[in-house]
Amino acid sequence: MSAPTTTLISALATALLAAGAVQAAEPLKTLGSAEGQLDIIAWPGYIERGETDKNYDWVTQFEQDTGCKVNVKTAATSDEMVSLMAKGGYDLVTASGDASLRLIAGKRVQPVNVDLIPSWKHIDERLKDAPWHTVGGQHYGTPYQWGPNVLMYSTKLFKEAPSSWKVVFEEQTLADGKSNKGRVQAYDGPIYIADAALYLKAHKPELGISDPYLLNEQQYAAALELLRQQQPLIHRYWHDVTVQMNDFKNEGVVASSAWPYQVNALQLEKQEIASTVPAEGATGWADTTMLHAEAKHPVCAYKWMDWSLQPKLQGDLAAWFGSVPAVPAACQGNALLGAEGCKTNGFDNFDKIAFWKTPQAEGGKYVPYSRWTQDYIAIMGGR
Repeated sequence: MSAPTTTLISALATALLAAGAVQAAEPLKTLGSAEGQLDIIAWPGYIERGETDKNYDWVTQFEQDTGCKVNVKTAATSDEMVSLMAKGGYDLVTASGDASLRLIAGKRVQPVNVDLIPSWKHIDERLKDAPWHTVGGQHYGTPYQWGPNVLMYSTKLFKEAPSSWKVVFEEQTLADGKSNKGRVQAYDGPIYIADAALYLKAHKPELGISDPYLLNEQQYAAALELLRQQQPLIHRYWHDVTVQMNDFKNEGVVASSAWPYQVNALQLEKQEIASTVPAEGATGWADTTMLHAEAKHPVCAYKWMDWSLQPKLQGDLAAWFGSVPAVPAACQGNALLGAEGCKTNGFDNFDKIAFWKTPQAEGGKYVPYSRWTQDYIAIMGGR
């Protein structure tokens, strides 16, 4: 991420927290005895115990070493994660950048003491002080993984990777002579408006879009118009990764935004699927493991945050999900990830990704996230 963008997010974070008058609680100073349990909200595929594939298991050893039994609640969108954290009853959440500052401003998470996390020293310098988890010099979590939202496509239909997101945004005739109508998907989350804005940034430079998450009224209206134009093409607005994979296998879907996880999983099933980051670039996510303000099992949570930054776990997870480790050391010597795994997953593309963040009004200059939420629901409903 470029320095100006980082500075801008820092300013947004400060403004957001000032608006909410958030006072950071004091992080823990010492750790006592482990409580025997840990409850985590996570993205699908993020916390594996070998049930899907015995090679991918970073829970069993942790439970044996610490005595902390891990329970996982999967969530399909950032909004769902924020809602679950608001209800409480969880210790940790693997929050993306469009949720993390909301969780901090809403006092749903607490700052962490990195001195109690020995593995902190392994973290990628690009992520250590990232503005989506660092506010006022306080860290509100530990980086977990990052990556792009890719264009997943059927190699049966596309002999070469699509060069543009146009294949999902605009009606066109595909290689089999049929329209793409009813054969493409879009993400079921208001943050997808940024994907439309990123597309317009490349194709309508006269709009002057510089940041797809900071849109003035004219830019925002153009993004909504593109999404309304797209709506009749959409087979399904996806949020469930299993359903989306089934749609590609059985429902005739041939192109969609997706996470690398679905691509990897379908390829493991020998499906004719591949992915690309088209010419316009991609939105993406840099996820942070954050500690609930009222966590019932903080010692187990700290032990997990430290464990999650072990190079072996980071490399195994990156191989499984198709993501990039938060720990560069994970890129070396991992049998599952392979010598080129980090490069393949985009380690060198950090500056090319428009990372998810919560849109802020900035004194009325930009359209706030509350509007994004209302308008995207309407668009998905055909309005």
